[in-house]
Amino acid sequence: MSATRTLRLHVDPDKCQGHSRCKTIAPDLFVLDAFGNAQAAGDGLVPPDLTEKARLARANCPEYAIRLTSEPTP
Repeated sequence: MSATRTLRLHVDPDKCQGHSRCKTIAPDLFVLDAFGNAQAAGDGLVPPDLTEKARLARANCPEYAIRLTSEPTP
């Protein structure tokens, strides 16, 4: 039996240029600062029903600032 995995997203603040595509694609997963730069909402855990949106947001980031990691579910 394989363990259940959870996705967590991370935004590299040094790479993010504030294009805000991620927020448009997955508004529940990102928050923007006053300059439009993104960071992960909450603790960055991606609910299972938003997995595809998280991947789409990562794929649409022109600066490659979004990283997704897989973690064992506690």
